[in-house]
Amino acid sequence: MITSPAFAGKRYAILGLARSGLAAAEALLASGAEVVAWDRQDVAREKLEGRCRIADPLDIDLTGFDGVVVSPGVPLNTHPIAGHAAKFGVPVIGDIELFALARADLPPHKVVGITGTNGKSTTTALVAHILEEAGVPVRLGGNIGVPILGEDPLPEGGVYALELSSYQIDLTRSLACEAAALLNITPDHLDRYDGFEAYAFSKGRLFAMQSVSQFAVFGTGDPSTRAIAEAERARRPAGRVADIEKEPDADLQRDWPALQGPHNLENAGAAIALVEELGVTREQWEPAMRSFAGLPHRMEFVAEHGGVIYINDSKATNQASAAPALAAYAPDPAIHGGTPRVHWIVGGLAKEDGLGECEAHLGNVAAAYTIGEAGPRFAELLDGRVPVTRAELLCEATRIASEVARPGDVILLSPACASFDQFRDYEKRGEHFRQIVEAITGETPPMADGLQGKSAA
Repeated sequence: MITSPAFAGKRYAILGLARSGLAAAEALLASGAEVVAWDRQDVAREKLEGRCRIADPLDIDLTGFDGVVVSPGVPLNTHPIAGHAAKFGVPVIGDIELFALARADLPPHKVVGITGTNGKSTTTALVAHILEEAGVPVRLGGNIGVPILGEDPLPEGGVYALELSSYQIDLTRSLACEAAALLNITPDHLDRYDGFEAYAFSKGRLFAMQSVSQFAVFGTGDPSTRAIAEAERARRPAGRVADIEKEPDADLQRDWPALQGPHNLENAGAAIALVEELGVTREQWEPAMRSFAGLPHRMEFVAEHGGVIYINDSKATNQASAAPALAAYAPDPAIHGGTPRVHWIVGGLAKEDGLGECEAHLGNVAAAYTIGEAGPRFAELLDGRVPVTRAELLCEATRIASEVARPGDVILLSPACASFDQFRDYEKRGEHFRQIVEAITGETPPMADGLQGKSAA
């Protein structure tokens, strides 16, 4: 685990003892800090019984504390811990801030931070893969994989690749990344913010924490991201801010099986810019792009049976993240004379009304199969534009699609919705789809080699 003498003798309260909270507690205790910890679940508290004080930070005097460490899942805009800590002048922070404070005592290293509404998991995993293939010691953390404080420190010259949600950035004050990327900003998780501008501001804080000499790369697809890029370009020397290149290597993309579609070209462009800033050469990153396996539940290849391809994109929990998957499978003149070939399984618990960015790609859709609570609404929106089957259940939608799909077609689970109406999370939804496909095709789906991300903003 990552520890630091900077925490010795300090006092911290921890609210929430899931993965990141427990890792923070263990790291602080091992560093000689005094810890007060709490979780609503008895079983979570039992892991620290006898090693620290067990008490709810809301019920104690926080005078003299150095911080209240909370999970990114705690809604600071509504949870009383924010106001309680403010009474005592105590900052509310997260495990990423603790990592930032510990950096000075780690072997010399660099940190890459990646944020954005969509694409950050793939981009972070790709950066880590390229670095690993180039022989650079690397740790993956933040909103993907295991909590960073639970990892062993890297040797000198290592790189920590962090996927950072807006929630994690909100809980961070001093993380100065040597290289950082903002892919895009689209409406999402607005229940946690006072409007879209506040959400965008949260993303921009990652770059405000950097020094002017550090590197930043930005997407160009939306006004909010471009505005942050221009603000950073104005305060930094030439060459320290770059736009993500999406065109020069478009021809190479056909050799990157896990990085299909225009959105993945942007993800790849961001990853290339970041690793080149760290000294990785084209001769090193090109073969790594070809060997990248991708992430589970993010445009994950599940099976090909009878010429039909099954794709699990369960992680697409809003319209903006489902649209790139639809765009990735455009009609091909060599297949059915160029007619639409996507059988789109869509629905769940809607985050917003309408088709959003998916509307622009309906020309790629041969048929839609609506499921879940939002299924009837999607059926209304799509009726008359593409053939629609009201299936309700994922198993029924997949079965019907497999019966009508022709060789060359793609059966795509890209729900554009959260999963909580029928499944615990998007991972369970994706795993269920894999099981259905296996039952239909008789083929065992391969497992993607990537890491599963946590709920992100």
